[in-house]
Amino acid sequence: MKTIKSLIAGTAMAAAAWSVQAGTLVINSDQADPAPKKAFAEIVEKFTAENPDVEIKYNLYDKEGYKTAIRNWLATSPPDLVFWYAGNRMKTFVERGMFEDVSDIWDSEDLHSSMSTAEAAMTIDDKQWGIPYTYYQWGVYYRKDIFEARGLSEPKTWDEFLAVSAALKADKIAPIAIGTKYLWTAAGWFDYLNLRTNGLQFHIDLMDGKIPYTDERVRKTFENWKQLVEPGYFLENHASYSWQEAQPFMYNGDAAMYLIGNFITPNFPKELDGKMGFFQFPQIDPSVPMAEDAPMDTIHIPSKAKNKEDARKFLKFMARADNQTLVNAALLQIPPHKDAQAVDNYFLNKGVNMLSNAAGTAQFYDRDTAPSMAKEGMKGFQEFMVKPERLDAILKRLEKVRKRTFKVK
Repeated sequence: MKTIKSLIAGTAMAAAAWSVQAGTLVINSDQADPAPKKAFAEIVEKFTAENPDVEIKYNLYDKEGYKTAIRNWLATSPPDLVFWYAGNRMKTFVERGMFEDVSDIWDSEDLHSSMSTAEAAMTIDDKQWGIPYTYYQWGVYYRKDIFEARGLSEPKTWDEFLAVSAALKADKIAPIAIGTKYLWTAAGWFDYLNLRTNGLQFHIDLMDGKIPYTDERVRKTFENWKQLVEPGYFLENHASYSWQEAQPFMYNGDAAMYLIGNFITPNFPKELDGKMGFFQFPQIDPSVPMAEDAPMDTIHIPSKAKNKEDARKFLKFMARADNQTLVNAALLQIPPHKDAQAVDNYFLNKGVNMLSNAAGTAQFYDRDTAPSMAKEGMKGFQEFMVKPERLDAILKRLEKVRKRTFKVK
């Protein structure tokens, strides 16, 4: 017996309460988009069939509200399992004692071997704190038919990218679709511009608070960004759109490119089959190795969970190759388990090849740095995209936040 409950509205989320009985496993998930919603409904069905004595209460939330609500749940009355993210997002809750150590699962299921590429992202103080179920590439998704009609090729370098953008703009097509209402999409642009301008180690050090935001190398990242902002290459009024609301501009031909994660691909309309392409974010400095964003999504047991026994059963279930294959087939993403099968898919094949040849990977800006720094950083990125003339003030403000967040004197 199972219960799948969707709580999309923020008011419902704030009021959500659970009457938990013995044998009930309460799971809170942010996988509300159509493809993951369907995939995890299948997962819940399959787990219930294998464990008929466990009743699952599966609470589904929208991503934006979830990010706020999870902090309240973990501190007060947490569910038995929460969907979350690797990197600093996980570290924050581990350091506060809010996530359970699940190293025993990694040992018993031999995940150190079968998920060796994911182990570092899940390890803090030599212990593992959750189970990853997917990761995915970021890059530029674009309308191949729009490019072909104008004789444009996939840009490999920054100069080529600027030239393609100028040609599209001249033809009254927004070169770059983006919706920055929820800020994190702007962070994707900062990540890639900084990775291509200054390299992965610099980026990691900046995320760890070791480099001032007023550093000239950070300013150089923004100067490169300004080459897109000032000519108007981004979708107009992007601050009023969510990432989903910006997609139709690309689908109807009003925009041509979108820097985003591979989670966008299940949303592509059927009529665009064969018309959508993907390319790696272009090289800016030939001396800088090409690193990529490759965020990893995870599931964790809250330290105050009531039903940890069944929660561990579910984590072992989700760590299996067959279930990672099932979920990632729907998500069109990459399973962390080495024996799981990735779908033979144009975009996925591109991503797997790109990541296997990457100089290294980052998680994502708001997963790699401290939450308070990420919040203010992303506000600054969006402000810069609307008012680039405020760059000096933005960098000074972010530097104050860095010093306060990382206790820098």
